[in-house]
Amino acid sequence: MLRVAGHSERTDVGRQRQANEDSYLARSPLFVVADGMGGAQAGEVASLTAIQAFQGGLPDGLPEESIERTIQVANRNIYDQAHGDASLAGMGTTITVAAVDAEGERVVVGHVGDSRAYRIRDGIIQRLTKDHSLVEEMRRRGQITEEQAEDHPQRSIITRALGPEPEVQADLATIPSEPGDIFLLCSDGLTTMIGDEKIRDILMGATSLDAAARTLVDEANRAGGRDNITVIVFQVEDPANPLPRGEHPTMVRRGGTRSTARQRERERPKPRRRGKILAGVAALCAVLVLVVGGLFFATRQAWFLGTDDAGRVALYRGLPYELPFNIDLYQLKYSTAIQTESLPAGRQRSVTDHSLRSEDDAVSLIEDIESREGLTG
Repeated sequence: MLRVAGHSERTDVGRQRQANEDSYLARSPLFVVADGMGGAQAGEVASLTAIQAFQGGLPDGLPEESIERTIQVANRNIYDQAHGDASLAGMGTTITVAAVDAEGERVVVGHVGDSRAYRIRDGIIQRLTKDHSLVEEMRRRGQITEEQAEDHPQRSIITRALGPEPEVQADLATIPSEPGDIFLLCSDGLTTMIGDEKIRDILMGATSLDAAARTLVDEANRAGGRDNITVIVFQVEDPANPLPRGEHPTMVRRGGTRSTARQRERERPKPRRRGKILAGVAALCAVLVLVVGGLFFATRQAWFLGTDDAGRVALYRGLPYELPFNIDLYQLKYSTAIQTESLPAGRQRSVTDHSLRSEDDAVSLIEDIESREGLTG
């Protein structure tokens, strides 16, 4: 069993907009963020209409089906309003929905547009949604790099939204969850201002969910606040073993048996010190510069699949090697919700053999694994 231990939400107009076209619903165990678009106040109408479709909760049935049906209702309502009132023509909204399924110990996410959902577990942030945007499609086709996508001038152009068409395709994902997991829903006013790692650091460093939500909005504004900013943060727990109230939200470890990444780092066996080399220092330094330069270049170009500290299928950038003095030649970029050992033997080998791949090949492989395991819509 799972339940929502607590939640906090915050919305802000930002520093460069005159009105707030974001809307949200935080009614445990259901959470929704919508980011409207359109002339005059049409964006505000669109996002509010989307939220109103969820005001009565989800209809009976499986959460995936209920979310899908309600998104379609919201889409049709916005479409009909836009075609019945010339002042609302062309309006639309993104939507990201998260519903905690207590019995199934999972969170079901529905998504259209470029608002996002994240999960933070054991200090690792995982993006649960894929942006329906022009820049994301360009990145997936290999036309631009991940770094170029972060600051691309057309980043705000979305390719899918509620309202423009009478029907819309929503992405649905089922996320297995564990007590202590923290989830974040947000509009792109947050993610265009601060990156995923900064978001993770804020959530890990916050003293409460309220402090986390407030700091996320404050940091987005400090970075420029170019758009409206809306965040919802919630955490799940086991009703039979509630999380301590008032405790740092991300300090709670399931069962108290898992060590943190920093503790694991301290527990690694340290390499024995080697004697100082007194001769050939200059030549050795020159060789080291060449080697380090080559390794740095390789770590920027190579990608591979592996298993993270929690046993999950993960995507790494770099080379699958560790140098003396605890120098890793790789960086964890993304963790799935899939345990490596749960995969068929052939799929396990593609994860554990650490074959070097291009970014596109590695991303395609991990997306294929998620799709086959039913974690993508």
